[in-house]
Amino acid sequence: MPDLRPMLPELFLFAWAIVVLLFGISRKERSGDSLIYLTLVGLVITGILIPIAGYGNLFGGTFVVDKFAAFFQIVFLFAAFFAVASSHGLMKKLSADRGEFFALILLSTTGMMLLASTLELITLYVSLELTTIPLFVLAAYRKDQLSSSEAGLKYLILGAVSSAILLYGISLVYGLTGTTFLQPALSRLIEQSVPMLLASGNVNMALVMAIVMMVAGFGFKLALVPFHMWAPDVYEGAPTPITSFLSVASKGAGVVAIARVFYTTLPAFHDVHWGTFVAVLAAAAMIVGNITAVLQSNIKRMLAFSSIAHAGYVLVGFVALPQGSTVPPYGPASLLFYMMAYLFANMGAFACVIAFEKNFGSYQIKDYHGLSKHSPGLAIIMTLFLLSLAGIPPLAGFMAKYYVFLAGWQQFPWLVIIGLLTSVIALFYYANIIMQMYFSRGETSLTKARYDRPLLLTLILTAVGTVAVGIYPEPILRFATEAVKVFPF
Repeated sequence: MPDLRPMLPELFLFAWAIVVLLFGISRKERSGDSLIYLTLVGLVITGILIPIAGYGNLFGGTFVVDKFAAFFQIVFLFAAFFAVASSHGLMKKLSADRGEFFALILLSTTGMMLLASTLELITLYVSLELTTIPLFVLAAYRKDQLSSSEAGLKYLILGAVSSAILLYGISLVYGLTGTTFLQPALSRLIEQSVPMLLASGNVNMALVMAIVMMVAGFGFKLALVPFHMWAPDVYEGAPTPITSFLSVASKGAGVVAIARVFYTTLPAFHDVHWGTFVAVLAAAAMIVGNITAVLQSNIKRMLAFSSIAHAGYVLVGFVALPQGSTVPPYGPASLLFYMMAYLFANMGAFACVIAFEKNFGSYQIKDYHGLSKHSPGLAIIMTLFLLSLAGIPPLAGFMAKYYVFLAGWQQFPWLVIIGLLTSVIALFYYANIIMQMYFSRGETSLTKARYDRPLLLTLILTAVGTVAVGIYPEPILRFATEAVKVFPF
């Protein structure tokens, strides 16, 4: 019997999801407080189990638990923790099915944690579906709102299409290589074909199509242009805690999947096939996401297009592979650092949106007018998160953009220039919200905001994380640098 200790966090979280589901069925309380705290305890215990379980290789190389997997598992657990803690107000609007709500979040998080460790394409696909299918249901969870049902339906249909495209790309890879294992069989077979292709001047179109289809499948999870059409409507219609979870955890799932496949299997094809292709997608995401975000009046849609732009910034670090064995992997490490910084700032911003909607019942940017006068605490912390997302020092967002741009400049200076220019555009729409809160004149009906304890905990933790990662980034960067050393650069 195999030693399953490295999978202990995933096994525990799956079992805890069942416990939460059964507890929700047996307890029909009004507020759902017990379910929230029970779910949060399970997430904390899972995080504690990660260093206890240690690293290892399971099922003949199908799963590998290493520092790269551990880094993203921590990101996913943080995202789930903040999404659950932000759901207190939503629970009062649900007459039933509260246990299912939290169990689905835990199951999706389990899929993400498995996805971070997989080294086999079929298992990767199954883990990806375990991640996304609960999210289809969660996006449509507000039965009293037509927009929520519409969001779930759109997410389901487009998610099914993206999964089919990804599967077709996987089938092409299997047909070309005869294996679905990323390491070592598949990577060795593909890399051995590189010198032959370069010497003959021919291009293996089947391999090119496989790469394009896998990028398209993963691009849907990342909401990259032109695979982004689902994000604004789904983000707007889904319950806001689920929107925040989608914006970080789902994006992280796409990042970890594309990194596992391309860093493990195809680094030798970076300059030949996929490096420039992905760089173009990154540029398109930064341009379209930021320009379209300027036009939005609904803050959830604005943050949706902002999320598309941030996917572009993430990919700047993704395509910046180290040149030569003597160069540290700043590009891939900056990718991981960016995800951690983005986690705190974006989840914090959505927590502020949840607090504002709970107190004042609006998602319109214009309704933030005068917030600083009546709820200065909420205005200050919202400003903190917006400035971090804009990349203003000394916050986490600034350090994240600094590292990805520094890495990208070595190979794609044109992409970094686009990133810098679009960051100026981003500053405009983030500053617009700050202007509404502090400098807009006129009468307002806002009053002092009130917070429930789980939401207040989310605001505090995300604010501390945003400041701490920006002022003292070395521990996260060191962890990220060690994590990407598992790849054959």
